[in-house]
Amino acid sequence: MAIELTDSNFEELVLKSDKPVLVDFWAEWCGPCRMVAPIVNEISAEYEGKAVVGKLDVDSNPEVAQKYGIRNIPTILFFKNGEVADKQVGAVPKSMLTSKIENLL
Repeated sequence: MAIELTDSNFEELVLKSDKPVLVDFWAEWCGPCRMVAPIVNEISAEYEGKAVVGKLDVDSNPEVAQKYGIRNIPTILFFKNGEVADKQVGAVPKSMLTSKIENLL
């Protein structure tokens, strides 16, 4: 299961992580976000120990969403060494997300 990210734990869990991090920016009311959610949870299980997978609700955590200029959701940012290394906007097949993670491992 993907970890829940917030404005208060984002720095610790994402920016200071020694592993690549996938962050799914989503909202409860977003239909495409609900389509992506099971894929993100599958990736979380498959990459356990190799990468960090988290979800950040943009309505509850506006600071981080604003900092990274999230205007459309779902947006998935991939972090490595505290920096944004890749980005995916919109609902996409699982294979596109896993290939982006593989590139960071």
